[in-house]
Amino acid sequence: MARGRNKSADGPWALVTGASSGIGAAFARALVSRGERVVVVARRVERLRALQEELGGADQVDVITLDLARPEGPARLEAELGKRGREIDLLVNNAGRGDTGRFVERPVEASLEVIDLNVRTTVELCARLVPAMAARGRGRVVNVVSMSAFQPVPFFAVYAASKSFLLSFTESLAVELEGTGVRVQALCPGNIKTEFQQVAGTDKVLFDKTPASPPEDVVAASLAGLERGTLVVIPGLQNRLTVAAQSLVPRSLTRRLAGELFRPR
Repeated sequence: MARGRNKSADGPWALVTGASSGIGAAFARALVSRGERVVVVARRVERLRALQEELGGADQVDVITLDLARPEGPARLEAELGKRGREIDLLVNNAGRGDTGRFVERPVEASLEVIDLNVRTTVELCARLVPAMAARGRGRVVNVVSMSAFQPVPFFAVYAASKSFLLSFTESLAVELEGTGVRVQALCPGNIKTEFQQVAGTDKVLFDKTPASPPEDVVAASLAGLERGTLVVIPGLQNRLTVAAQSLVPRSLTRRLAGELFRPR
């Protein structure tokens, strides 16, 4: 784990996981531009250091290099935050993983890695960091979910199921935290052109041809929704219309249409 400068606790920080590219890096840039200081977490230290330098150095961006998919990852992150005196006022659970293909043909390890990072890590970081927010009477949580949370997605089955879990978990957590001063959001973007596609394999399916949003637009929608107190944020009018339409057609149709978008070609 890379160690940053040992500075005393001097006010709140935001924490962004999966910050080396895509939505995570866009969150870091947007938050710093709004005057917030950010702890960025990911595995690729070179990317994080470059982001730190871009955004004003160690006084604005603190770097922690860590693989959150490992069982000990969230506990190590909590310990490092405590060691550095970082009081987290905003938790952005962005780190995630996908795996495209026919479930019975995919390695079991690949499916378990998706569950570990998308589900276990997010829940554990909430469990470790949100109680302190509630005790202080303020805080914000953004769990990056997905439009895939709203229906089954054949050939992307474990990922979609993990995001359905996160949507349900986030909505439930929001109710439990009412009156505590902690705001919670489920951010549900659609197609975004990031490195996630190459890693997950979605760059080789029909879904990759659907309209895509820039990460910066997704983050702008998230932060605006957080200020309004919107629980479920679906960036983009077309995406919101798509989700609304899904409630009007049989579920058997939505899962077949989703399957065609992700069927390996």
